[in-house]
Amino acid sequence: MTSEFDSNDSFDDLTTEITDIPQQQQSLRDHVADAIQQYFHDLDGQDTKELYDLVMAEVEPPLLEAAMKYTRNNQSKTAVLLGLNRGTLRKKLKQYNLL
Repeated sequence: MTSEFDSNDSFDDLTTEITDIPQQQQSLRDHVADAIQQYFHDLDGQDTKELYDLVMAEVEPPLLEAAMKYTRNNQSKTAVLLGLNRGTLRKKLKQYNLL
């Protein structure tokens, strides 16, 4: 049984479709989907593990940095902005050496 994901052509078609969209019209979701599809394409059949942890380690630090900058380093406001409690925010900031 094969699926459309077994073929590199489907990844190439998806990449072509995504890159045809003007950058200013792509949502964050579109950018993430594009990056993940490119990651799978680049794997070229190799196995990968713990993809969730990898993605979070790549996405959380710039998200936290941008949110902190937006609130002028006000942790309480940043926590509200992100929908986290302040303790969780501090833990994540420490985790990524952002404090």
